[in-house]
Amino acid sequence: MSAKAVREFDGKLLLSKYLLEAPTVAATKPTVSFSQPAARLAQVNLSHVNVSDSAEHIADAVEAALARAESLNPWLLTTKLVAKPDQLIKRRGKSGLLLLNADWQSVKEWIRERAVKEVSVGTISGVLKTFLVEPFVPHPQDVEYYVCIQSHREGDEILFTHEGGIDIGDVDAKALRLAIPIDQPLPAEDKISQALLADIKSETQRAALASFIERLYAVYVDLNFTYLEINPLVVLEVDGSLPQVIYLDLAAKLDQTAEFESGD
Repeated sequence: MSAKAVREFDGKLLLSKYLLEAPTVAATKPTVSFSQPAARLAQVNLSHVNVSDSAEHIADAVEAALARAESLNPWLLTTKLVAKPDQLIKRRGKSGLLLLNADWQSVKEWIRERAVKEVSVGTISGVLKTFLVEPFVPHPQDVEYYVCIQSHREGDEILFTHEGGIDIGDVDAKALRLAIPIDQPLPAEDKISQALLADIKSETQRAALASFIERLYAVYVDLNFTYLEINPLVVLEVDGSLPQVIYLDLAAKLDQTAEFESGD
């Protein structure tokens, strides 16, 4: 299977559009037990700029990209923000490549300092040319979760842990798993809850997460993903409303052999 990694910016836009629209593949028609906030995603894209360009040209390109992001997303001026490179870099927080709870002026300075410059993460080096900026979501650590869907020869597999974030540790060792064999439906939500959510004490959160996993898998199948990881996945309970489910960090790959079907 030929898989193509996508930027977090694009993956989150796909989820925002299709999460409540993709046809279910569950054994029973589920009830949506969560809400998702409107997508607020700003991209600062400098992929057309080269390290060999003059310092003046690079600086002008950075300012133009920042101005474009601000023009397209006026909420940047009034919201506390998160900024990070959007270049398939894992463990950005532990590598000093994550800015949290900052205003737009601080984000711009942070991006200016790093744009079109080479960085090393572990044994990998590269030039930072694309950044993602989105609202900062304050939350307690005990509502951070981890979910991953991945495809194997025998079918798909969903992994879930009731702990998420940068200190999640060894996912393979601690994750609960649910296998979905080829041509088999996703089990009903009560089976999802039994298999993956046994460690969730809050009934409200458990219902929201079971519903979200059903919707996430529907998108996964409908758009021909081969890998989809969210860490952390945050569930915020709201008085008088359905819990909000927010995907703070996302990594995804699409099946390139399915471009004829879902490429657009």
